[in-house]
Amino acid sequence: MATTVVLVEGRSDQVAVETLAARQGRDLVADGVDVVRMGGAHAIGRFLESYGPHGLDLRLAGLCDAGEEPDFRRALERAGLGADLTRAAMEALGFFVCDVDLEDELTRALGPEVVEHVIAGQGELPSFRTFQKQREKRTLSREAQVHGFMWNRKIAYAAPLIEALDLDRVPRPLRGLLDYV
Repeated sequence: MATTVVLVEGRSDQVAVETLAARQGRDLVADGVDVVRMGGAHAIGRFLESYGPHGLDLRLAGLCDAGEEPDFRRALERAGLGADLTRAAMEALGFFVCDVDLEDELTRALGPEVVEHVIAGQGELPSFRTFQKQREKRTLSREAQVHGFMWNRKIAYAAPLIEALDLDRVPRPLRGLLDYV
């Protein structure tokens, strides 16, 4: 039975966390950790109510995108888990924020060349080349191009990106989250 619940926005985040834990030799289920996808960051309040101190009173942790940080902060405060929370205070509670989003964190950790290699491994290099040729995409950096290409495919790319990741270069939010739980 789970004693800790990790709240993530969606399926791609769940796959990334579980895949990285497995790569690190962790068995989250055996550790009593359940990674729960909320179906979007705006549901955080409902999930804190269910799993937090006013619900099942489980140990909580979470991961969100920078754009969702204010929603997470307000919900944590409403749940009675702190007041005037800073990002550092959120991390002390086990809630970590990805700068931009998880795909951006992974793109920076891997580098655009490795991400492009992952895209090729998924058989989508021709589609990526077409994407790069679009007028509004041509002027973007290569990093922004691979990030943009993956964004609509993030569920399919979560595990392959984590598999390609050098474990010494795990993005800070993912490392912090798994260290916390």
